[in-house]
Amino acid sequence: MAKLYFYYSAMNAGKTTTLLQSAYNYHERGMRTLVLTPRLDRRAGEGVVASRIGLKARATVFDGNDDLMALVQADIAARGSLGCVLVDEAQFMTKPQVWQLSDVVDKLHIPVLAYGLRTDFRGELFEGSRYLLALADNLIEIKTICHTGKKATMVVRVDENGRAVKDGPQVEIGGNERYVSVSRAEFKKIMADEGHIDLQQATLPFDAPD
Repeated sequence: MAKLYFYYSAMNAGKTTTLLQSAYNYHERGMRTLVLTPRLDRRAGEGVVASRIGLKARATVFDGNDDLMALVQADIAARGSLGCVLVDEAQFMTKPQVWQLSDVVDKLHIPVLAYGLRTDFRGELFEGSRYLLALADNLIEIKTICHTGKKATMVVRVDENGRAVKDGPQVEIGGNERYVSVSRAEFKKIMADEGHIDLQQATLPFDAPD
């Protein structure tokens, strides 16, 4: 039975790597997939989904006003049946787009795997994440670790000097040079003290403790 899945985490947990592995698993079984990515994230080039370990794939881009149900239907009409729809950086979707993906599951009977951040640098939910948490059939946490050794669940935005940023637009595309994943306790400490973060120390590999 088709379901809507939301794989969520902090930064640098391997979300895109997991997405690309899932797509590969479908292809191995002779099933076609559609990878969607928001146009505003052009770090790897427009229409490219790329992981930190070098894996990449072509993707279909969408904007905030696009109807994702219609986009999926158009892809099926042009290329044939789909085994799965996968969405990278799913936190950037709008509320209507999350509902549209639920229609892909409920009306087209195609599983949808969405991958994204849960919260922003202020600890607030992104719009896409808020409604995925509300509507998804399955919620799966992809874990990573804080430089303290605890599980990282929060994201801190830093300036060019490595100091925590408290204000600014919710969406600002960046990687390790702009964002650090930390535990909730460390997030509170950093935001209270407006502390400096050693980016080299704070950038750690995947895999977090339970």
